[in-house]
Amino acid sequence: MVDMNMRGLYPILAMPFDDAGMIDTEDLEHEVEFAIDAGVDGVGLALGSEILKLTDAERDLATRTVVDKVAGRVPVVVNTGAQGNDLAVFHSRRAQDLGADAVMAAPPLGISGQPSLVKDYFVRISEAISVPIFMQDIETAPVSPALAGQIAGETENARYAKMETAPTPARIGEAVEGAGGALVVFGGYGGYYLLDELKQGSVGTMPHCAVPDGFRSVLDLFGQGRVDEAEAEFNRYGPVFRLIGSDLSSFAVVKEILVVRGVFTTANTRQPSVPPDEVTRAEIRRVVDKLGLET
Repeated sequence: MVDMNMRGLYPILAMPFDDAGMIDTEDLEHEVEFAIDAGVDGVGLALGSEILKLTDAERDLATRTVVDKVAGRVPVVVNTGAQGNDLAVFHSRRAQDLGADAVMAAPPLGISGQPSLVKDYFVRISEAISVPIFMQDIETAPVSPALAGQIAGETENARYAKMETAPTPARIGEAVEGAGGALVVFGGYGGYYLLDELKQGSVGTMPHCAVPDGFRSVLDLFGQGRVDEAEAEFNRYGPVFRLIGSDLSSFAVVKEILVVRGVFTTANTRQPSVPPDEVTRAEIRRVVDKLGLET
């Protein structure tokens, strides 16, 4: 029986690169410790980790580094989605072999109008591995709540969904209500709709890793029934969330925050990428300082 007990805060790790453009494994290990110290329930390597810009050897290096550093303290989720079924199966098997506790995949682009093809994609991944699968619903490759529930009810391992097609809260509510307990639903979209997602029945979130401590405090307050305090805490971190936004082009902003917080040595990203301008960099420093997040 596949594990259906994953809950809570699973930030997606940013991928540090040194000045030669190579993965900085020391900074990646530092980020893992930073996340665990913040009280995360799991960590992920996914689109926010620029995983689609990595070679197969680099994917292996990143996965090994994170799995070894985590050392079983929390689950590790690795994105293995691809534009073909066979390639997604390959990445999924490899992630499992390297110690990932779960995988995550969005469907290939262009097949969202063919539910049978989306279903077959996840069926093939499920048949190839024994760890849980997060079905990632994103705007460019959506998985409808009804289809996610159907796939969860008919596969062994595709039992989680990360809903990121905006607006996410109603979509999450539909997925939770329609799946009859067969589907565990997480929110995403950078944590932008976190409180509304929780109110609709999501059991966790997979945001960026710039302020895991902020997401932790919001989740804890909400879980204790202190909704007004959770809202106030979420609003307190609002300037950070607005700087990052929900667009995947915000990789560089997340890394700039991690540099200011003493987690990363550099904010280098893989191209194509648009770096923040000096005004944004100054605002990052101001906001981080105001929140008392510098280390």
